[in-house]
Amino acid sequence: MPLLGAHESIGGGLHMAFERILKVRGEALQIFTKNERQWRAKPITDEARDLFRRAHRETGLMPVASHDSYLINLAATDKKKLRLSIEAFTDEIDRAGILGIPFLVSHPGSHLGRGVSEGLKQFTANLDRAIEASSHPGVTVLIESTAGQGTNLGSTFEEVAYILGKSRYPERLAVCLDTCHIFAAGYDIRTPETHAKTMSLFDAAVGLDRVKFFHLNDAKGELGSRIDRHEHIGKGKIGLEGFRLLLNDPRFAGHPMVLETKKGPDLAEDAENLRVLRSLIKG
Repeated sequence: MPLLGAHESIGGGLHMAFERILKVRGEALQIFTKNERQWRAKPITDEARDLFRRAHRETGLMPVASHDSYLINLAATDKKKLRLSIEAFTDEIDRAGILGIPFLVSHPGSHLGRGVSEGLKQFTANLDRAIEASSHPGVTVLIESTAGQGTNLGSTFEEVAYILGKSRYPERLAVCLDTCHIFAAGYDIRTPETHAKTMSLFDAAVGLDRVKFFHLNDAKGELGSRIDRHEHIGKGKIGLEGFRLLLNDPRFAGHPMVLETKKGPDLAEDAENLRVLRSLIKG
């Protein structure tokens, strides 16, 4: 059975994310380790680290991933933006390592008009630079599949495969699959036939063994729309059957799968989405 959870706020302290995920009966967690709209953050104090690690242990060490800042673009064309991106991504790796978080989820950036081939080459080279500059080799970077909106990289399985195959540190890389993103990129998962075909395509290009984490989001846009807009489970264009097929795929039993859908302060939406997802699991 997959481990279901959600992305939760760190408001009030990094460790508070665990209180929130337990409130909605989650079994896996994703967080930002700092404000996702800022380049720099204050270093993690020893007290914050200890509180986070203690709270993590008290959950039974549930699977946890951090997500990098939305400002980071390791394929940036502007020299200043690229320097800031490499520095920020190095810091993201180290912040995860300090907290004992094994996974850092990252979008592959945007080529900004230079073309996919050059963008992938730049992203991969700069990803390697950040890995080399980091101090925590225990953190695995998860390349997240994207919807292909604008000039974003990583919307095809072959693009994800390029990054994993061309990096000098393939042992430090794996994949996070986002249901909304792959659907928006044109990979259908709504029927047994299309689910099987999509997973077969991914296995051939990348390898299903490289998938370590999932984002469970329904999609506001149509199949192949390249629109990155998340919807609550069963309320979008993927629908309940697509999630039923994924949740009951024995190849992903035990995989962490987290929501990235909108919620209010009481987290009622997370609780409801998780209830719906669990209702789809056979047995």
